[in-house]
Amino acid sequence: MAHRAEQDGGQDEGQDEAGIAKDLHPRKFDLLNLTLVDVNGGLRPYLNVFLLVHREWSATTVGLVTTLAGLVGVGLQAPLGAVIDRARDKRWAIVAALMAASAGAVVIALWPQFWPVLLAFTVLTAAGSSFTPTIAGLTLGIFPKARLSRRMGRNSAWYRAGNVVIAVLIALVGYGFPDRAVFFLVPALSFAAAAAVLSIPRDIVGRELAEGGKPKPRSGAAFKVLLGNRPLLVFAAAIFLFQLANGPMASLVAQKISLAHETWSAAITSTTIVAAQAVMLPMAILVGRFADGWGRKPILLFAFAMLPVRALLYTLSDDAIWLFAVQGLEGVSTGLYSAIKPLVIADLMEDKARYNLASGVIATVQGVAIALSNVLAGSIVDWSGFTAAFLVSAAIGIGSALLLTRMPEPSAERA
Repeated sequence: MAHRAEQDGGQDEGQDEAGIAKDLHPRKFDLLNLTLVDVNGGLRPYLNVFLLVHREWSATTVGLVTTLAGLVGVGLQAPLGAVIDRARDKRWAIVAALMAASAGAVVIALWPQFWPVLLAFTVLTAAGSSFTPTIAGLTLGIFPKARLSRRMGRNSAWYRAGNVVIAVLIALVGYGFPDRAVFFLVPALSFAAAAAVLSIPRDIVGRELAEGGKPKPRSGAAFKVLLGNRPLLVFAAAIFLFQLANGPMASLVAQKISLAHETWSAAITSTTIVAAQAVMLPMAILVGRFADGWGRKPILLFAFAMLPVRALLYTLSDDAIWLFAVQGLEGVSTGLYSAIKPLVIADLMEDKARYNLASGVIATVQGVAIALSNVLAGSIVDWSGFTAAFLVSAAIGIGSALLLTRMPEPSAERA
């Protein structure tokens, strides 16, 4: 009788979870991810080309601006993550970030001078870096564990599809209108994303399942837990090296080709983005379907190993078609990594209540690396050329893959 009651209770719980999942309006999650602007992968390369080619800034100055903005912006990620963890309605956290990103883009368009661009891109970096972890935290709290990998993969797939569409829009707007018009796409798309997230019913977001069933942690105690999590620290260190190597490569390719074809700079930048994002989409679907069966670490190791391969291939030819083709390989490494990262963080954390704080810490590490990578790459290009910058990225990428081997299988941490 007790066993039958336990079975019935399990069935009721499963039916409740299935009912909740069915009532989550997945198309609204899809639309939200589709309309988000990728600041680092989409807007940053165009900003670099805009300043280097159209405003005639030096590569070192461009790298300095994006580095300083990135360092300040990502320094806010962990505190913002702690605040988001404590928020009952994460929808409004996403809306606030969308409004901040829109304001930053408009400032860059209207006042493309050093200090306004520095301030605006700082805001853009902080806001843009919060999109994915906040949506992942919302997803983690709402969807049952059995559906989590597929939902996370689907989030990433729609995000990549949106990046392809946005890159095409950038190419069309950049070619048919003044160069700064591209930045006005950000508020237009942010309005659509805000409408999508607010269309998700408040009662679903506020259910006990979304709260994780545990009290909110104090920030100080939560940070101590993170510092004592050795696998998470190893993961963060590997990410730092990965992003230090990967951060500037799309921009370097766009700059290299755009300097030879200035009239087509917006279209060239968009093509480099599309080449990578189009490959990222199937990578995200693959993660959603196979991450539970294959494990997290093998997928991560393959993603990290592809980075130095791509960097070395860039040095073999200056032909634009070759560079575009190699850029497509970014979709393999970055696509796999970005799709599986939320699952790895969820595996390594003890409870959902600390998820956004951990994501904020990882985003900080990642953002610092990307920021430093731009000034490092810009300086190397000014001193020794593009080939030297790609070789340095390859060496750092090898180090990131070797460090990742020291991390245990993340899914085993939850077993």
